[in-house]
Amino acid sequence: MARLTIIPDDTKIDFVGQRYTAFAVDGLLVVITILSLWFQGLNLGIDFTGGVVIEAKSDKAINVEAVREKLVAIGFLDPAVQSFGGDNAILIRIKPTASVEANEQAAANKIKTALGTGYTFSRVEAVGPKVSGELFQSGVIATVLGVLMIGVYVAFRFEWQFGLAGMLATGHDVFVAVGLYSVLQFDFNLTSVAALLLLAGYSINDTVVIFDRIRENRRKFKRMAMPELINVSTNQTLSRTFLTSFTTSLSVIPLILFGGDALFGFAATILWGIVIGTYSSIFVASCVLLYLPTIQMGQPKVEAGGVQA
Repeated sequence: MARLTIIPDDTKIDFVGQRYTAFAVDGLLVVITILSLWFQGLNLGIDFTGGVVIEAKSDKAINVEAVREKLVAIGFLDPAVQSFGGDNAILIRIKPTASVEANEQAAANKIKTALGTGYTFSRVEAVGPKVSGELFQSGVIATVLGVLMIGVYVAFRFEWQFGLAGMLATGHDVFVAVGLYSVLQFDFNLTSVAALLLLAGYSINDTVVIFDRIRENRRKFKRMAMPELINVSTNQTLSRTFLTSFTTSLSVIPLILFGGDALFGFAATILWGIVIGTYSSIFVASCVLLYLPTIQMGQPKVEAGGVQA
C-alpha cells in the first residue's frame, strides 16, 4: 500500500535565502506583542489577581444585566458578568476589594445566596491577593527557568551554539504566545502557564530534530558550507516536521470547538504555539547558527605533516 505523501521527500526549498523575509515576519510578531503588553497588558485571571470567580447555570435564560444589578445591590462594585456557552450560563468575576479581601469565601457564599436556588454552580473559586501574587511570581519563574533549562540541555547534547539558538527560538515562541493572550485578552491564569510550558517543550522537539540532522550531515558532508547544510537538513526533515505539527493540531482543534470557555484560551494558545513553534524551528533556530561562531563539529582533522584524516 502506497503511503500518503503530503510533502515530497526531495524538496529543495532555499530556507536560508528566505531568512530575511522570515525574520521580518517574526520581528513584526514580536513588535505587536511588545506593544500589546505595553498598552493593554495581560488579562490576569483570579489565580494571579485574587477575588472571586463563579460559573453558574440555570434551566432558564439568564438576564445578565439583572444579575449585575443584583450584585451591585448587595455591595459588589463593578462586577463582571458575562454569558458563556449559551443564554443559560454566566461567568461572574468579582475583583479584589477591601471587603472581598477580608474573606473571599464569604463573598462567594454571599453571591450564591443572592442568586437564589434557581442556579447550579459548576465553579466557585476564591483566591486571596497574597496567594495570587505568589502564584504569578512562581509562574513567571517556572516559565523562564523552563526555557533556560531547554537551552542548557540542547547545549550539552550538541554544541553551545545549538543551545543558544534553541533557547532564543523557544523563548521567542513563548513570548509570542504571551502576546496572543495580550492581544485577544484571554484570561491569563495557571492553566495559561501550563500551556506556555507545554508549547516550549513541543517547540524544542521540532528544533532538536533539525539540529540532529544538521549534526549528522555535518559529519557526512565535511566540506559543505553551513548555509547549504542548513537547507539540506531542513528539507530532509520538512515532511516529518509538517506531519507532526499537522497531526498535533488535529488533536487540539476539538478542544477549541467543544472544550468550552474554560479550555478555549488554553487550546488556542497550544494551536498558535504549534504554528509559531514549527515556523521558528524551520526559519529561526537553524538560521541563527549562521550568526554564531563556526561549529567545528565534524571538520576533517589535520594529522602530523599536514595530512587531513
